[in-house]
Amino acid sequence: MRLATIDNGTRDGRLIVVSPQGDAFAYAPAATLQELVEGWEAFSPALQAIAAFPEALDDARLLAPLPRAWQWLDGSAFQSHGDLMDAVLGITKPKTDVPLMYQGMSDTFMATGTEARFPSTDLGIDFEGEFGVIVDAVPMGTGAAEAMQHIRLVVQINDWSLRTLAGPEMKTGFGWVGAKPACAMAPFAVTPDELGDAWRDGRVCLDLLVDWNGKRFGAANGHAMGFGFHELVAHAARTRDLVAGTVIGSGTVSNENFREIGSSCIAERRGIEVLDEGEPRTAFMAFGDTVRMEAVDASGRAPFGVLHQRVVQA
Repeated sequence: MRLATIDNGTRDGRLIVVSPQGDAFAYAPAATLQELVEGWEAFSPALQAIAAFPEALDDARLLAPLPRAWQWLDGSAFQSHGDLMDAVLGITKPKTDVPLMYQGMSDTFMATGTEARFPSTDLGIDFEGEFGVIVDAVPMGTGAAEAMQHIRLVVQINDWSLRTLAGPEMKTGFGWVGAKPACAMAPFAVTPDELGDAWRDGRVCLDLLVDWNGKRFGAANGHAMGFGFHELVAHAARTRDLVAGTVIGSGTVSNENFREIGSSCIAERRGIEVLDEGEPRTAFMAFGDTVRMEAVDASGRAPFGVLHQRVVQA
């Protein structure tokens, strides 16, 4: 099942169920996605019973499926990306067997097609292609196996980053604030079963196609996560209850053969250039640049739809 939110003039929009063909919809039994995940079991029978899609879908009306969330926790679950960034930044992290995770800005998730506004290109504007999950209420202490049952929806995210600010903020030992503005979310949130065989081991096993200014930049696959989403959920719930609607991200999708398949963010490309040539050659984004992200399966189908934005000056 694919869910989306259409603009109805309110902050949280109106939740809809999208037809298998992606061109029509029916109104969901819950008014918003937040309401749905808070009462998933109660709404599920009516949700599953929807078989007719009488309304034509206008992509221009789509908001992010969850326009704002109570909590956004982003991991860094792709080891190849983490190792490369540490090498470039000169950071040596202590050895650990638990996931890396920070708490980011959750009061806004931008929609596809909206302009991404930033004050200056001097801040090192970068995109980051990720996958994410939305959970229902997760009790503190939930283990990884049980956490799988709390994953209600899977999403695709662009975690915008301002790299000039990221390094200094990281080295303070506190979390990111200035370096992590609002993220964007692809138009469709899908139930795990919608992904079929591409949902394995708590991972989204799809190629994430990233195009920068119309040129292919990366095609990394999500299966290479060092920790599955169920393990990220369990890690986040170790010392806190997770409210329904919490969004948990994978971190930048990255594969070890990044030189061949490309990257999901510019910083990784620049890191490769530093290692190979001694200095970065690829500049960060300029005003007017565009980025397009689309996770596709073997048949070319894009279950999350297309996430595209243009960078403009605030």
